[in-house]
Amino acid sequence: MDFRLVDHHWGKELETAARSDAKTLRIICPFIKVGALKRFLGRRRFEVLQVITRFNQIDFASGVSDIEALRILLKEGATVRGVRNLHAKLYLFGSDRAIVASTNLTQAAFDRNHELGFVSDEASIITECTTYFEKLWARAGTNLSSSKVEDWDKTVTRHLALSAGLHRSTGLRDYGADAGIPEAPPESPPISSLLTDAPQAFVKFLGESSNRVPLSFQTIQEIREGGCGTVLAYPASKRPNSVEDGAIMFISRLTRDRDDIRVFGLAIGMRHVPGRDDATPADIKRRSWRKTWPHYIRVHHAQFVAGTMENGVSLYKLMDSLGSDSFEPTQRNAARGEGNTNPRRAYSQQAAVKLSPQGLTWLSTRLEAAFRKHGTVPSADLAKVD
Repeated sequence: MDFRLVDHHWGKELETAARSDAKTLRIICPFIKVGALKRFLGRRRFEVLQVITRFNQIDFASGVSDIEALRILLKEGATVRGVRNLHAKLYLFGSDRAIVASTNLTQAAFDRNHELGFVSDEASIITECTTYFEKLWARAGTNLSSSKVEDWDKTVTRHLALSAGLHRSTGLRDYGADAGIPEAPPESPPISSLLTDAPQAFVKFLGESSNRVPLSFQTIQEIREGGCGTVLAYPASKRPNSVEDGAIMFISRLTRDRDDIRVFGLAIGMRHVPGRDDATPADIKRRSWRKTWPHYIRVHHAQFVAGTMENGVSLYKLMDSLGSDSFEPTQRNAARGEGNTNPRRAYSQQAAVKLSPQGLTWLSTRLEAAFRKHGTVPSADLAKVD
């Protein structure tokens, strides 16, 4: 008989449990991200797979949970039901093992967050957990269908494409069943969670060498002039086809301080859709420079450091600290022993550059510190722009 308290390495713990001999897997988990789900299930196939989660479209729009994860579960033959305001987490592996923990199916919970729970193979505990699951399952409404997933995906994508993001949630609904759990206010996703689960991370450059700004330049002024709280512009010569949905876009501005570049914000990007994400005549009339920078990456849940560019993070310090490990292209070239490994040459004449995992960690840590020290531009102010 085994009963263990666990407060770290939950990714390994759950992966190990998924490789057990159990033929049935029952899950209660509010937030499910694609990367963690694939890692958890691996290549294992269960004869019975039942999942209770949340069907709140705000969760999908904010990035704390993935619609694609629901699609994967259905393809795996899972039966999925939704409950409003769900926060419980339970993983039942047949009659072999029960895990009750604070751990969601996210990379942040697997590897970064301090999560607490227990693992047990005691028959009495497994029986109690199974009874709890079955009672909640009975109150969790009808089974999710593929058509619902596709409808929700279209709704959330349209919502985000219209730059609603964090600031407005009009039109988004919670389709979970009312299981008698009291209503709770919607939660904003922690930055650390979004960064950990992001499929990509880029530094997007604003400005050109001919129009650098002083460090005293106000960040809110750049947001107003550039519209970077809703879209990031790319030149007419190159569509930004490499950006995937959910990519973290660090937003930077060329400054006059030793020709440095200051990262002053971040946002979640959406993949570029030709036509939808191209400048209209009205866009160009408002900002004439968009005639030569007409292609967009739409962004949502943008956050910017308050005050001036001086409060942002120096990209030169990142490159001085990490060298070729700053960016994905230079790190790849260094590993294979050919090509450019100088990070300062990697971003020359580029609209954006992809960060390495080390670059993402370095930059996110320091930008979060800047947010804590200087504060962020209020959401109400961002909502007034564009």
